[in-house]
Amino acid sequence: MATSTQPAKASGSYRIGGDLPVDRLGYGAMQLTGPGVWGDPKDPAEAVRVLRRAYELGVTFIDTADSYGPFVSELLIREALHPYADDLVIATKAGLTRSGPDDWRPVGRPEYLRQQCELSLRHLGLDCIPLYQLHRIDAKVPLADQLGELALLRQEGKIRHIGLSQVSVEEIEAARAIAPIVSVQNLYNLADRSAEDVLEHCERHDLAFIPWFPIATGNLARPGGPLDAISTSHGATPAQLALAWLLRRSPVMLPIPGTSSVAHLEENVAAAEVELTDDEFEALAKAT
Repeated sequence: MATSTQPAKASGSYRIGGDLPVDRLGYGAMQLTGPGVWGDPKDPAEAVRVLRRAYELGVTFIDTADSYGPFVSELLIREALHPYADDLVIATKAGLTRSGPDDWRPVGRPEYLRQQCELSLRHLGLDCIPLYQLHRIDAKVPLADQLGELALLRQEGKIRHIGLSQVSVEEIEAARAIAPIVSVQNLYNLADRSAEDVLEHCERHDLAFIPWFPIATGNLARPGGPLDAISTSHGATPAQLALAWLLRRSPVMLPIPGTSSVAHLEENVAAAEVELTDDEFEALAKAT
């Protein structure tokens, strides 16, 4: 593995919505909160160091949500990185409410989404959110009302681009009939590729695909497992191989591994410099 001062740059670049360039290996800020994604972290100073170090390592795409904390993650991002560098893209989400640790409930009422957008603008210290994602589609509210409100916020200049999270191909197409969609954030990793059809749809339509929980390796990481030989040849951890595989899998892939420690962050970002051979890529794909 090669080393550089900004390893994230080795992941290549992608233009979200055609006009927001980011380095493809980003950072997900969910783990900066307390247990159950609730409340403040045990070490707020380390959380700030993680965010600043991520940018130093070349990360230019940071993903968060109003519900992480709630709002704890957004406020930490502002503390650590505001005023933001010109090349730094902050993405956030709304549409999942919290009533306690590990409790997530979709709420897509238009007035709620507007309120949360205004709060995110304030908490992040932004005049316009570069990428605003509907965290979950609320089955109790017409999709046209949910996406219609985000389209209005976009027209008003409060958000630049609209994204979706945890959706099917059918839901993506229904959303695109209502408002321009530039990204999709679904569960996807080396061990769980149940969203393969969504990824392929994103590739066809040049939509950013942002896999959450990207590092899962399942039984692949067991001693003597299929990752062992490849890990040894690259001097890389199983987690780094999982991220390298995602980056190799598709040019629209924007992995956002999260962590609350600087050391783990540096390990994750170094994955951008792992260059898998064709045979290694196929071996990892077939191993699951």
